[in-house]
Amino acid sequence: MGVPGRARAALRAARRLAAAALLLPAAWAAASTADIPARDEGEGPYARLVIRNAMVIDGTGAPMQGPFDIVVEGDRIAEVRAIGAPGAIDGARRAAPGDREIDATGFTVMPGFVDTHVHLHTLQDEQGVPPEYVLKLWLAHGVTSVREVGSRRPIEWLADVKRRSERNEIAAPRIQVFPFFGAIREGVNDPRAAREAVAQAQRRGADGIKFIGSIPEDVLYAALDEAERLGMPTTMHHAQQVVAYADVLRTTSHGLDAMEHWYGLPEAMFVGRRLQDWPNDFVNTDEQMRFAHAGRLWRQAAEPGSPRWNEVMDTLLERGFALSPTFTAYLASRDLMRMTNATWHAEYTLPALWDFYRPSRHHHGSYWFDWTTEQETDWKENYRLWMAFVNEYKNRGGLVGVGSDCGYIYNLYGFGYVQELELLREAGFSPLEVIHAATGAGARILGVDGEVGTVRAGRKADLVLVRGNPLANLRLLSGTGTIRLDDASGRVRRVGGVDYTVKDGIVYDAHALREELRTMVREAKAARGLPDGPMAVTDDDAQ
Repeated sequence: MGVPGRARAALRAARRLAAAALLLPAAWAAASTADIPARDEGEGPYARLVIRNAMVIDGTGAPMQGPFDIVVEGDRIAEVRAIGAPGAIDGARRAAPGDREIDATGFTVMPGFVDTHVHLHTLQDEQGVPPEYVLKLWLAHGVTSVREVGSRRPIEWLADVKRRSERNEIAAPRIQVFPFFGAIREGVNDPRAAREAVAQAQRRGADGIKFIGSIPEDVLYAALDEAERLGMPTTMHHAQQVVAYADVLRTTSHGLDAMEHWYGLPEAMFVGRRLQDWPNDFVNTDEQMRFAHAGRLWRQAAEPGSPRWNEVMDTLLERGFALSPTFTAYLASRDLMRMTNATWHAEYTLPALWDFYRPSRHHHGSYWFDWTTEQETDWKENYRLWMAFVNEYKNRGGLVGVGSDCGYIYNLYGFGYVQELELLREAGFSPLEVIHAATGAGARILGVDGEVGTVRAGRKADLVLVRGNPLANLRLLSGTGTIRLDDASGRVRRVGGVDYTVKDGIVYDAHALREELRTMVREAKAARGLPDGPMAVTDDDAQ
């Protein structure tokens, strides 16, 4: 089982310092994306792990219960044993001793979190980040299952990362692979080729298909039909290039299972128009123009509670459609200052990723070269209507998961996931409904709710342990936690952050993972000659 987590993190830090010369950007860019290091953190799995005195949010939507002793044998939960009532533990009801024990007094235990929308970026991608960095930021925030919905890496590369994670050869969540449809093969321009592409993706190791971009109508619907025939789940970012013939009502009628973001949803609720009211000089490939006018879309759709609003919602509910809103992906559009000055950037954002975020006419989502108060105001109204639909959809029994879409627009892996939880809360979800979306509902969307997503005997031992009650403050789950005033000393202290992430019965010290990530960022800055601390959004002072 090796050295304890914090000591191991220190050893890794020393090893990195000794190899600092290798961390120059040019050397990083030449590294192999398949070179995710073998796992040397995490302890277990154990013949018998006992987590004692736990208060549990079990992922079913039930309120917090406890205290319990949770017994894990190998990679499975063997028993969730009630040991009395809060403040009245019955010692006679305790579980027998284990090979490893964790005293969870004062902790909340939840199922491992599910992220329904991620991208595993690598050094070769525009973001310039090592995949180890991404994987560990997820684990450090309790994310134990992800749906990877498109990468510049081949399907085989992602399928190999998935296999290595399943075997716990690397420190990583369990992964589902949903490649971009357009990246499966070149020259797909007719229904027959579309069907062949879907079948090829399955043979190459894909779990499902993600649709995005310019896809001819007959090609899209043939691909959806073939995926349905093969039992491959599908999800879609309804790009503006296709919504004229492929809004959510049309795509779900052809078997689409889920959607990313919100494009295609308001277009299905247009009344008195077919297309969005774009200005005559609108160019969709101009990132700033595209994002600016996206913020004016929801107000062109039918009003909440109107007949058309209800017709679309009723149809999607009847079809069992799942939403992955990814509110956090667009958060900077309504409050740029908040996102650029987020607490975690100084310690956790790699300089290469910061470069990608900054204003640029070339990078996806880096559209900040002339972002105005008017555009932020548009986006605030956009969120109000979007959130109203998502909350009502949940209230009426619809499936809504938590998707973070990190790596773009000042949205950092792991931290963005917790922001998405807070945004669901803003949308009207109760704190318990938020945790349910992150666990049981997310597992159901991925089709793995028989294995993960709930704290239950027989399920995989994927768990999140955090000190305190996240229902009272979701920010406790963020890697930078929250601040509290210590009245005795008069000092403000930072508390919180996930304490332990358990995946397949392997216990990861989340504090040690985060220390390792901070070291990685410090070394990357030092290799560039950058000071440790916040990075500037602009290159010089305003004149």
